[in-house]
Amino acid sequence: MPDTTEKRVLLAAPRGYCAGVDRAVIAVEKALELHGSPIYVRKEIVHNKYVVETLSERGAIFVNETDEVPEGARVVFSAHGVSPAVRQAADDRNLLSIDATCPLVTKVHKEAVRFAREDQTILLIGHEGHEEVEGTAGEAPEHTIIVNSPEEADTVEVPDPDNVVWLSQTTLSVDETMDTVKRLRARFPKLQDPPSDDICYATQNRQVAVKKLAPECDLVIVVGSANSSNSVRLVEVALEYGARTSYRVDRATEIDEAWFEGVSTVGVTSGASVPEILVRDVLDLLAGRGFDTVEEVRTATEDLMFSLPREIRADLKEKQAENAMRA
Repeated sequence: MPDTTEKRVLLAAPRGYCAGVDRAVIAVEKALELHGSPIYVRKEIVHNKYVVETLSERGAIFVNETDEVPEGARVVFSAHGVSPAVRQAADDRNLLSIDATCPLVTKVHKEAVRFAREDQTILLIGHEGHEEVEGTAGEAPEHTIIVNSPEEADTVEVPDPDNVVWLSQTTLSVDETMDTVKRLRARFPKLQDPPSDDICYATQNRQVAVKKLAPECDLVIVVGSANSSNSVRLVEVALEYGARTSYRVDRATEIDEAWFEGVSTVGVTSGASVPEILVRDVLDLLAGRGFDTVEEVRTATEDLMFSLPREIRADLKEKQAENAMRA
């Protein structure tokens, strides 16, 4: 007997690339266009396998540390940012650095420097070992304590409970971050807030969209890589807000047929470092299994754009001047 259950897809919007990711990826692409291969990139430019593989095919070489880059070569710092120690190591090797740090992360770095100058203890809410947390903590290592989870907020000790401020990794779950802040404030009533909400607008927008569609979904598929903090959080948010099941995949080929058992409504979204082509592949696979009715669930419209890194802008200007002289 044929399956007559209506099958539909709820497609989250916003999803995918944020302004900071777009800027960082274009920075590597432009560097390759202007200077040719190789262009070295410290760490993954953004946390997405497909993006890294695609840029590698074009001539980008990804390394873990600057000492792997030949002296005098060009190196791009990833969107997650780096510490002053990393910048100094690059200068010591006479590397031509291109800073693709997301401007929102740069803002948090500046806040860390200012709070340290004021001799405050910074409670940095984030995951130890994540590149963004390493970069932010590296701005003020003597003043920074990393708080990995709400549970750690209950045990963290500070030198002066009356002189404490919190900062956060920009790609965390909004709910978890505020839970951590609530617990910290219960222990340190004079805990100061940063001047503005440091949770990335894109992280927040993608979580809000998932919260809206999750209650109607039997299954939510999140496109994103395992080391993408904001992608992993989207799975957690989907489950917390009512989705029966939720899974993260890098690509459509990772989708398991067993997931569709008894499913009539599938939610689809993607992390902030995911190109739209990977979402389209998922939608094509779903259409082939009868999920060909797609309804967009939009909770915000994003129009923020960041200018390219100043090093790329300077190189582009120089190239244009050269072309004008030849004309």
